Amino acid sequence: MKKLGLIIIGILMMTGAMAQSPNDANVLLDEVSAKVDSYDNIIIDFKYSLENPAENVKHETRGDVSLKGEKYVLNIMGTTRMFDGKKLYTIIPEDEEINISTYNPEDDQEITPSKMLTFYNEGYKSKLGKTQDIKGRKIQYVKLTPIDSNAEIKDILLGIDKQTKHIYNLVQTQENGSTITITVSSFKTNQPLPESLFQFKEDRYKDYYINRLD
Repeated sequence: MKKLGLIIIGILMMTGAMAQSPNDANVLLDEVSAKVDSYDNIIIDFKYSLENPAENVKHETRGDVSLKGEKYVLNIMGTTRMFDGKKLYTIIPEDEEINISTYNPEDDQEITPSKMLTFYNEGYKSKLGKTQDIKGRKIQYVKLTPIDSNAEIKDILLGIDKQTKHIYNLVQTQENGSTITITVSSFKTNQPLPESLFQFKEDRYKDYYINRLD
């Protein structure tokens, strides 16, 4: 769940200015970044699919994520992952279990959206790809290629709506041939989100086993 959560958060929030020399792809990513930074909060509904032809695996699910600054709540596969600015909570109703850990900026395993931005900024080269008409929308793709030749990721295609400068979808291809596709179905901004949404209320989970990892 941790790895999946980080992938989704990183993908949906990846908006940064790449660290290479200026090009049209970087300019577009800068525009996306500026647009996202202008919002007080963002709520995204998305479809997630994983396909691996070699293993005959195909899986689809839906999820949503609410983001406000560093804080977020991610719901997918019946599990909730929450970050309140200090601690990370993974709530698993099926097992009646909650894992709690303190966020440590020095720990690469504990990644918030902003750290995912830094990861992508430093780890990828970017260039413009093709433009597609999808349901009346002009979607400009940016191809991201890992700088590290030993990376498990072969490349990422990031689809950006040219009019709204919002992320439409992403296709991540692994070196083993599997692909992860995330398509944004709803992108809402500046909603009346209560601060309590990002606050963990332990008394709501009296029958749960709480695993405090630190």
